[in-house]
Amino acid sequence: MYKKNNMEVYPVMVPTSNKLASINFFLVKQANSLTLIDAGLNNDDCWNALQLTLKDHDYTLTDITGILLTHNHIDHIGLVNRIVSTHSIPVYAHPYAKLILKRDTQYMKMRIEFFRKLYQEMGCGEFGDKQVDDARNPIILRENKTIHCEIQEFTNNHLIGFDIFEIPGHTPDQVAFYNKECKWLFAGDLLMQHIPSNAMVEPNYDGTRTKSLVQQKQSLEKCLSLNSELVFSGHGSTIENPVDLLKERIKEIDEKANKYINIIQSGNSTASGIAQFVYKEKYEQQFFNTMSKVIGYLDYLELQGKITKEMEKGIWHYYCREWS
Repeated sequence: MYKKNNMEVYPVMVPTSNKLASINFFLVKQANSLTLIDAGLNNDDCWNALQLTLKDHDYTLTDITGILLTHNHIDHIGLVNRIVSTHSIPVYAHPYAKLILKRDTQYMKMRIEFFRKLYQEMGCGEFGDKQVDDARNPIILRENKTIHCEIQEFTNNHLIGFDIFEIPGHTPDQVAFYNKECKWLFAGDLLMQHIPSNAMVEPNYDGTRTKSLVQQKQSLEKCLSLNSELVFSGHGSTIENPVDLLKERIKEIDEKANKYINIIQSGNSTASGIAQFVYKEKYEQQFFNTMSKVIGYLDYLELQGKITKEMEKGIWHYYCREWS
């Protein structure tokens, strides 16, 4: 438990066997409210951990007064339906998240065509087409993950004792909740102690492509400016005095970007070719993630003026500028 001023935080941290280390969500007690920030995965481990945390602090499920979601990923929304079906409370999310959480039909169709066109232009060929049609891929938003309750949008930048900041990059809809009296920040998947967060390439809600890594860096810089004392992360340990880690993650982006320049100079000109060169067998095993990383860095370098691209037979080819 963390306690400061009039706020108490009870982390619910469920260990995992993968690199994420844990699935984290948080009960936050303030005055007459008990808010749940994020809602883990929809499995018994997360459900039982939530029930145990409530019990350990003399609460029950009916004491929860509302749910705040940092972003739309399934490991942050999993228990929403289960909680709300037994205890009707408001659920808040970024306006962009509603299309995904409610599995809006038009958005779903647009999303599929967005990725089909993107992977064709990035030189992924038939393998890219297969990924778009593979229901196991994160591109496909499964209907059984739909949130059934009403989603209330954040209509201003303050709610239940928190300032709300947009921090896109990992997803276009990610937000952070900041209590300035405590200097505590709930930052979703923006910052993790043990690994860098992935900036995921996604369609904006008009169908254009997010510049995910550019957004990620801007979001890290925004959180750095808050000078927080504690960051409650979606995975891994809680981060004390996060300023140095935020600076490190920002520095890492530019350091890795320079490596991509060297790869392009060596003759790899397509995003698919670069991904296969860098990630080897992970290109096929973790296609969505690896292509997101590569496209993110190419967009980043292009906006910096360090590389340029040319369309050749329907595929983008990237080249370093002579002076870069």
